[in-house]
Amino acid sequence: MPAYTESIEKLIKKLVKLPGIGRRSAERIVGYILNASGEEIKGLSEAISKVKENVRFCRICNNLSEQELCQICQDIRRKKDIICIVGKPSDVSAIEKTGNFSGVYHVLLGSISPLEGKGPSDLKIDGLLQRIKQDNIQEVIIATDADTEGETTALYLAKLIKPLGVKLMRLGIGIPMGSNLEYADATTLSKALESRRPV
Repeated sequence: MPAYTESIEKLIKKLVKLPGIGRRSAERIVGYILNASGEEIKGLSEAISKVKENVRFCRICNNLSEQELCQICQDIRRKKDIICIVGKPSDVSAIEKTGNFSGVYHVLLGSISPLEGKGPSDLKIDGLLQRIKQDNIQEVIIATDADTEGETTALYLAKLIKPLGVKLMRLGIGIPMGSNLEYADATTLSKALESRRPV
């Protein structure tokens, strides 16, 4: 005899598909949903729908935005001649939490991963090269993850960017090998930005 009703089991299966959510966590979330007020759950449902409807990628840097340009690209106080290249929007958020970077970003929306069938053409590299050539960029910081895919991506980018004559840097000490930027604490990321090195 099944432990849960059909609709509960269906919801658990949907929740388990979310990153970091196992069956036990999914069951706890279902418990919360069942005990929450109808108003609260309606608000949650509407918030999820609004994110799906309104959030898109910035036309310039591919960061998450609800307008054509993200808040960072719109900010006139940012140093537009320094670009920090990251793999995903959550990496922008991680670096912003350090309060130690005042340039702009370029989000690749992935990394080179032959095992997953992801090559350079699957990344937002063309737009990056255009920006470097057209926007008088002085410095480029490669801040891809310190895992195999991130390092492969960094090496590939370095080969493309070096001939363009800009100062090319890679995040320095602080990010352990094999880890992801979004999981690093603000102090570690701050140190990594300070100790960036030429590529």
